[in-house]
Amino acid sequence: MPADPNTLFLIDGSALMFRSHFAFLRNPLVNSRGEITSAIFGFLNTLISLIEKEQPTHLAIVFDTAEPTFRHKQYKEYKATRQKMPEELVDQLGRLDQVLVATGLRILALPGWEADDVIGTLARQGEEQGYTVFMVTGDKDYQQLVTDKVKLYNPKPDGTLIWSPAEVEENFGVPPSQVVDVLALMGDSSDNVPGVAGVGPKTAVKLIKEYGTVENVLKSAPEMKPSKLKESLIEYADSARLSRELVTIDCHAPIEVNLDDLDVKPIYNAEIERLLTELELFRLLDRLRGSAPAAGGSGMKSATQRDYKIVRSAKEFKTLVGKWRKEKPLLSFDVETTSADPMLAELVGASFSVNEGEAYYISMAHFDAAPAGSRQFIRFGQQAEGALAAFLELAAELLEDKTIPKAGQNIKYDALVYLSYGIDVASLFFDTMIAAYLLNPGTRTLGIDELTRDYLKLSKIPTSELIGSGKNQGSMLDVDLEKIADYACEDADYALRLVHVLEPLLDSQKKLLDELEMPLMTVLRDMEFTGIRLDTALLSEMSKELERDLARLEKECYAAAGESFNLNSPKQLGTILFEKLKLPVQKKTKTGPSTDVDTLTALAPMHDLPAKLVDYRMLSKLKGTYVDALPDLVHPFTGRVHTTFSQTIAATGRLSSNNPNLQNIPIRTEVGRRIREAFVAGEPGWKILSADYGQIELRIMAHLSNDDTLLQAFNSGGDIHRETAAKIYGVPIAEVTPDMRRAAKTVNFGIIYGQTDFGLSEQLGIPRAEAKEFREQYFKLYPGVRLFMADTIAACREKGYVETLMGRRRQIADINNSNRQVREFAERIAINTPVQGSAADMIKVAMIRIHKRLKQEKFAARMLLQVHDELVFEAPESELLNLEMIVRDEMSGAMKLRVPIEVDVGFGANWLQAHS
Repeated sequence: MPADPNTLFLIDGSALMFRSHFAFLRNPLVNSRGEITSAIFGFLNTLISLIEKEQPTHLAIVFDTAEPTFRHKQYKEYKATRQKMPEELVDQLGRLDQVLVATGLRILALPGWEADDVIGTLARQGEEQGYTVFMVTGDKDYQQLVTDKVKLYNPKPDGTLIWSPAEVEENFGVPPSQVVDVLALMGDSSDNVPGVAGVGPKTAVKLIKEYGTVENVLKSAPEMKPSKLKESLIEYADSARLSRELVTIDCHAPIEVNLDDLDVKPIYNAEIERLLTELELFRLLDRLRGSAPAAGGSGMKSATQRDYKIVRSAKEFKTLVGKWRKEKPLLSFDVETTSADPMLAELVGASFSVNEGEAYYISMAHFDAAPAGSRQFIRFGQQAEGALAAFLELAAELLEDKTIPKAGQNIKYDALVYLSYGIDVASLFFDTMIAAYLLNPGTRTLGIDELTRDYLKLSKIPTSELIGSGKNQGSMLDVDLEKIADYACEDADYALRLVHVLEPLLDSQKKLLDELEMPLMTVLRDMEFTGIRLDTALLSEMSKELERDLARLEKECYAAAGESFNLNSPKQLGTILFEKLKLPVQKKTKTGPSTDVDTLTALAPMHDLPAKLVDYRMLSKLKGTYVDALPDLVHPFTGRVHTTFSQTIAATGRLSSNNPNLQNIPIRTEVGRRIREAFVAGEPGWKILSADYGQIELRIMAHLSNDDTLLQAFNSGGDIHRETAAKIYGVPIAEVTPDMRRAAKTVNFGIIYGQTDFGLSEQLGIPRAEAKEFREQYFKLYPGVRLFMADTIAACREKGYVETLMGRRRQIADINNSNRQVREFAERIAINTPVQGSAADMIKVAMIRIHKRLKQEKFAARMLLQVHDELVFEAPESELLNLEMIVRDEMSGAMKLRVPIEVDVGFGANWLQAHS
């Protein structure tokens, strides 16, 4: 959004304060004195970003006060259900106030009035005085104030939402002028506004669209057809009228403010320096120190001195390639394409940088060259020609040179795009996204824009500025050459700068980057490119079967309920379960009794309906998520499904899979297992091979705890669950029943995840006291495990992090949280991470070694998938036995433990057969 000479930003400070606190709820920021600073950081971080990005000329931050408002006088239950402010947030209020005052920005609050009313009043004044006004909040009530000159501004992690009247109507269903009428009917549970019982958002919108106002709805209610809705509208008419008064923002609050006095001045000063230093919010301090004050606001510099060039001819590019191949610099590279899916992306342009502040961009549409050599570049059956072929010819010389280290941001994507054209990018040395993840595996802000802002204190050109966002997003093909060149050069240049900043910070994690994550990146790139064959005919037949099963279940649900209803409506289902059938409510949500799967499972033994609904939902989800969705993801040329593996999602170090997620295909149900049957070997005469670690996390627990009994159990080669059951129940192994073994298995694995007495009782369906006794017996049997858990928690309290066997670190800020539930959750994470993280590291080592051997020994076999503790391959039948030997050897030898590492291997025509 371009700077406007008259922009007034009104920030709902109370809402932003709460949002900032809850954003860090599971991973709060704590300084060396034990002060929680999450809300202060989040609030100020959002404020700085807003000023940097929007450069407002005028701004005010508005807070609620503790005094009752006129709404409380109208309705004593107003906001009565709101929970008390968390202690961790209360403790930060004084400091937050100090910081905001130090910025010099206007802080407003009016006793007896809500922030909504003050903002509404100032918004109307601003509109009348010619300002473009932005109300910074996520509160839906503010939609009633939106006009062409008063907009809703909601900063979110995935992009800011700016709503004018059209967006309000599109998203809320009615124009701003009718928002209060909809709110009056539906009520607001967060503010305890009653509304009309039984009327939800959809019904409210429908009524207001038909009748125009609440009053018209209420006047027309007696003439409506007999229904529960009619009865509610008549019975709760006064409640609706009261609710309309409560939700209406009063734009005549007696706030005495001259809008000219809200002008924005630079917010960095000596007092801010002192306060942020005391609070140890150094990242914010660095951002403010690097800001460039300007008359229209205080924002960060968008760039330093730089020299970006467009390379327009093969001669220019060849000179650069020759120079770089001779000098062997660290080469930062990036591609611009037509799609976020590398298997569908076509190359639009490429950028390179070897010195900070310098970068070069080549556009395929503006590259005056023809190929000089004989090498062909064929992408999915189509041969590259002309300028594209000429570029690829020279790029291949550079990118396939093993003596030139390569770097960039999320370069697996770029390397995969090049691989689709036949270029095997060599020597992937440093990925800034992975480096930042290793420094803070709990963060979700790992994009180049965020890393540039946080580590370089620079503001990068956002992608949305070039091609927009959402449903109206355009294509890089249509972007002006100069604009895309600047953007692409920034990508390569800023990634290079990030390498220089991040590398020294990695310290002990640098070894993990060099020896594990970067080598694994090449393995994952090849796996993603290979993909896996899908039997779409089988899935089509399954879809028809499931359609019939769902239709049958739907009729059975109607019969069990005694009437037809919408099976996907929680409201209708709740009415039948709890009002008609009188089944006991298990738990409640904001909108009424819960009807989630846990609730239905608990109710299943009591009545046929919830039991059948569990089956219906399970089949419906499998059909929609996998059976019907997977065929649409088959690549048009390869005929395979190409998932994307991520190294930066799970904080434990586990890999994640998406688009599609092939790690979540269920195997506990017959239908779920059949889905795996659709994943088949891709060539005639080939088979699928599945290799799975056996009880690897328990074996790692045995190694870490060094518990004699547990070590002996594994080293004897027996069934660990039967042995555990025999010792806990005090019976010979031969007398262990399946139920005993199941209970022992549950506690064996539950301990790894820090399972509580309550969790064990829920999972086994036994009284809590019995679960507690079971766990106590377990710890008597394996005292080393209890000691390991206690030592791990104690060390985490002292250091603030835990480590895997390979030294992967995970910071756990909540380990010293004053809230017992939050602290105990952190303790469970502390216990689980070294175990699960070490297992994740182990299989990564195995993948790297297997991939290397398959290439060196020239196997046709290919690694296809990694599903946590399992690897899936395809190979000619003639290679299966040798492949099995390599896989067993490398998986079992990936890490040396005090117990043997077992690997289960199977073959088959499909994934199900191989895994069975």
